[in-house]
Amino acid sequence: MQNVTPMLARKDERTPDEPRSSLPGGVIGFLSYWCALAIPFVLYGSNTLFFFLYTWPFFLALLPVSVLIGIVLSLMFRTHLFWSAIVTTAVVICLFWLLFSFLSGW
Repeated sequence: MQNVTPMLARKDERTPDEPRSSLPGGVIGFLSYWCALAIPFVLYGSNTLFFFLYTWPFFLALLPVSVLIGIVLSLMFRTHLFWSAIVTTAVVICLFWLLFSFLSGW
């Protein structure tokens, strides 16, 4: 019979700076995308729906990009989840607004 106490007593092998997972960054990117999607509706009302009806593939393509931006920025900021959320939201909103302005011709 083997002794299993060394396995149970083993601590996490990661360094303190290394994040546990990239899930919080992905969630932040996903929520930032929906926040950015809501801004044109707040500014321009229901007419935005007709604009999105014809341009939805472009905006849908920003969803995985937003999630990846959230993951990358959360890994860059490591333990600072608040600053990661602020910067991710700002970058995703700017990216979304850039695409919206480009497609609407303003």
